[in-house]
Formats: sequence, C-alpha cells, structure tokens
Amino acid sequence: MKTSGNTILITGGGTGIGLALADVLVKAGNEVIICGRRQEKLAAAKQNLPDLHIKHCDVADADQRKSLFEWATGNFPNLNILINNAGIQREINFCKGAEDTPGGESEIEINLQAPVHLSALFTPYLMKQQEAAIVNVSSGLAFIPIAIMPLYCATKAALHSFSMSLRRQLRDTSVKVFELIPPTVDTELDKGARDRRGQTDRGIQPDVVAKAALRALKENNFELAVGQAEFLRSASRNSLEEVFNRMNSH
Repeated sequence: MKTSGNTILITGGGTGIGLALADVLVKAGNEVIICGRRQEKLAAAKQNLPDLHIKHCDVADADQRKSLFEWATGNFPNLNILINNAGIQREINFCKGAEDTPGGESEIEINLQAPVHLSALFTPYLMKQQEAAIVNVSSGLAFIPIAIMPLYCATKAALHSFSMSLRRQLRDTSVKVFELIPPTVDTELDKGARDRRGQTDRGIQPDVVAKAALRALKENNFELAVGQAEFLRSASRNSLEEVFNRMNSH
C-alpha cells in the first residue's frame, strides 16, 4: 500500500502511539487528522506539527462518533485510512464486586465498541476510494492477558478477532485491514498504574511502534506484532499456560 499521499484519521491522536503515528505519517507526506477528548493535547500536537488537522471528539460517545464520521468525510473527501488507536487501560479487581468496575470511562466502549462502530460507519465510504485501509491498534496482551487488567486484555483480544473477520469480509474490496500489535509502550495509557506497581520497565518508545506501522503499510503486513508482542503472539500458540502463569506470578 502507498505510504504517502493518503488522508488519514487517527483516533486518540493527541498523545502516545497516536501522536507518534501522526508525526511519522505527516513527515511521510500524508494529510493527517487527529481526534481526542482533551483539547489541550490536540492544540499542543498541532503546535508541534502545524500541518495536522485536529478535532475534539470523545469516541466513547456514539453520537460523537457519528458526528466525527460526518465531519471527516464532509471536510476531507479523499479520506482513505482510518486508524482506530484510542484506548484506555485500568486495573480492576473483581473480588471487590461491582464497586471496582468502571462507571465513567468504559474500556469496552472505548477499546472495542468505538473501533467496531467507526469501522461500520467508514467502511462503505472507504470502499469508494481506489486504495484504502483500516488499522486497528490492539496489544500483545490480546494473546496472553495480565489478570489485573481483565477488561483491557479482553477488549484487545476481541479487537484482534474482529480485525481478522473484517479483513476476510473486505478481502475483495479496495479496503485493507491491518492490525498493529504493540508491546508495553512508554505512554500515559495506564494512568500511572505502572508507577504504583513499582514497574521500572516503561516499555519501548511510541515512535518505534509508529515507524513499524509505516513499514507494515508499505509491505502489506496485515498483522504486525512489534517487539515483545511477537513473543506473546507466538507463546499463545505454543506455551500459553506457562507464559500466562509467569506473567501473573505476582
């Protein structure tokens, strides 16, 4: 697939992997739109990358997702790539019952329902483009979960399954479906939980993932596991129980 001359929408593009993707893709010669919930992060991103287009949007809200689709396709008729990147990660202890489950920001809504709904909205539009793509950002934890983050891991596993099915459904269209599978990345995704756990390994830098994504597009590598995520993907087929027990030994 071509890696320049595209018009690309990235959800959750104000920070982390999304912002790194925006940076790499703008510099590769693409028109890039980012959306996110925090206006100040979007503004800071545009200050650093003046060519960016920004849109305030909470993808957890179905009505805002519909508005995003209408705004993006109305203002950028050549839009041909959707990157479903927005996500949140939380520790949840089911031993505490319903009191520890989230009532506001829902991992299921943001991590799974949003990419599914946005894919449904954009797919017919993308099918009209000569070359198009949907890129879903999942996780190495889609393959072997960490028990303290049960919903995050479950939503990413579901997104992996969804990506496989969507790819098959669209195989005879102009829309290619990619899955980007990062390992632990040094972002604010977990809202400081790594610090609370005393985790010293912050993971790889977001730009490593973004550059790998650009190569995946160029080479039509539809399921790209980056770094340690490739180990988890392979281990899920060969030694799932052993690796799961080791990852959850604390």
